[in-house]
Amino acid sequence: MDTSPLNEALASKSYVKIADICDNLILQGAAEGIEFQDEWPYAIHLLGHIYNNDINSARFLWKRMPAAIKEARPEVVAVWRIGQKLWTRDYAGVHEAIREFSWSPEVQPIVASFAELYKKRMFELLLAAYSTISTQDSAHFLGMNENDATNYVLQQGWVLDSASQTLTVKKQAVVKEQKLDPSKLQRLTEYVFHLEH
Repeated sequence: MDTSPLNEALASKSYVKIADICDNLILQGAAEGIEFQDEWPYAIHLLGHIYNNDINSARFLWKRMPAAIKEARPEVVAVWRIGQKLWTRDYAGVHEAIREFSWSPEVQPIVASFAELYKKRMFELLLAAYSTISTQDSAHFLGMNENDATNYVLQQGWVLDSASQTLTVKKQAVVKEQKLDPSKLQRLTEYVFHLEH
């Protein structure tokens, strides 16, 4: 089985593409009758789905995975632990699951990239859901200690009330690109032309 597209995606850090590439390679291998399960990079495949926030696909991959693989590869189980925490919306648990395993050199860059992506997702969640939040809760969601979380959000423009240890969320201005429909422009032109003549 030619895994060069997967190797290229990993080398270029195009982690968003990993899940689709792995899914296609599995389908290709199954169509050609190739036995691949023993050497298949299940940890990377699971992480690909998790990276894309496609927890359902990660769950179904986990269910299809042979029991022998689950028992023989602790890293695959550790990746699935991240998926379980995401499934149950255990935000702090996701960060714990990432930190508590010693990842292999092949998987570590993807995990590190996912950890950063997940921190950004949690920040955007806090931004959308709160107007004020305690430093303790922000640390819980961002997977950091209170000082680091406070410094992180202060850099994003939030304001700290030292007395109550409460952060005031600074909503970022949403820039919406206005799309002009050509038919509307045509109607407007005709209307203005009609008024002038």
